[in-house]
Amino acid sequence: MSPASGTVGSHILADLYGIDPALLRDGAALESLLRRAAAGAGARVLSSHFHSFGSEAGITGVVLLAESHISIHTWPECGMAAADIFMCGASDAERALEILVRELVPADTQQVSVERGRRYSS
Repeated sequence: MSPASGTVGSHILADLYGIDPALLRDGAALESLLRRAAAGAGARVLSSHFHSFGSEAGITGVVLLAESHISIHTWPECGMAAADIFMCGASDAERALEILVRELVPADTQQVSVERGRRYSS
């Protein structure tokens, strides 16, 4: 459990708007970015899988972590990406999001953060 919060992890859902559509179509670049975000957050990458829906369409991808996952789904036609970051232990989900935002440069971001796995006393 995370000592400060008494939970097992932090889960962030983030919608990023106003991103250059070319960035949202490049599966290799997105995979590299999510892997860098994981490493920068102190997480260990186990594997990843990314899928393109076509040359002008979006990407869906997931990076599986020892500490959980980071996933992304993109809509280049809308300049939008939805990211899901769930990290446990000493890894830092907020730091992973900071890295995604720094590199994707969205015009606007909306996020919801949830602490997962609260302590249960019987």
